[in-house]
Amino acid sequence: MPELPDVEGFRRVARNAAHRQVRGVAVYDAQVLRGTTAESFERALRRRYFTDPQRHGKWLLIPTAGSAKGAAGFPRLLLHFGMTGNLRWCEHDAELHKHDRVVFDFAAGELRYRDMRKLTGIHLARDEDEVDDVLAELGPDAQRIGEDEFADRLSRTSRRIKPALMDQSLLAGLGNICVDEILWRFRIPPTRETRDLAADDVFRLHREMRSMLRAAVRAGHVPDDPSWLTGHRDEPDRRCPRCSTALRHAKVGGRSTLWCPTCQPG
Repeated sequence: MPELPDVEGFRRVARNAAHRQVRGVAVYDAQVLRGTTAESFERALRRRYFTDPQRHGKWLLIPTAGSAKGAAGFPRLLLHFGMTGNLRWCEHDAELHKHDRVVFDFAAGELRYRDMRKLTGIHLARDEDEVDDVLAELGPDAQRIGEDEFADRLSRTSRRIKPALMDQSLLAGLGNICVDEILWRFRIPPTRETRDLAADDVFRLHREMRSMLRAAVRAGHVPDDPSWLTGHRDEPDRRCPRCSTALRHAKVGGRSTLWCPTCQPG
């Protein structure tokens, strides 16, 4: 599932279209559109200019303008990638993929929204109120939240640390893989209760989160490097890259979870 680092990678892909005029929009599957029809969607965006894309949590926001140097405005695209979505920048003659749902045409190339399962999709926001409606339930972005606000928000909940960090209303952007990686780096089990964390623990957890996200954002995804826990998720004999202990795998908060019983003792 695309998480914050992946969506940051998609933001960089979308920058290929920044300050370029939309020549046309091809909607190959209107099921990925939210709150609009294919005809209205195409009509609202044709001849508009995409401006600099932004990201909040797992959402990508693309404002538009009336000219190449115009101020960012509306309509605005809000893209979510669900379990299987991504963005691709392609040449005009690149073969259409069977899961390309919407294609934005520019003189320099095509921006393609590709998604196999179509669990979420693309919202077309016509004003700030519509943006707020879509993003209303999200907490602050995990990459930008300060340590004091992080500590304050974590102190308001009493539950296991993994589902707390994955709660998008508490903190936007972290998913299953990111949280497993952060907790492994921090050396606490995913079953630890938030109320059992001392103040110093919370601030150190924030630093580990920020450090892990910086590295993952540079890569545009959570690296499957052998020095990362993520690099061992799909191995038949999963072992900790730090101590070689056999990794444990179980459901925590309803999500498939990986951790090291030696490095992350209960």
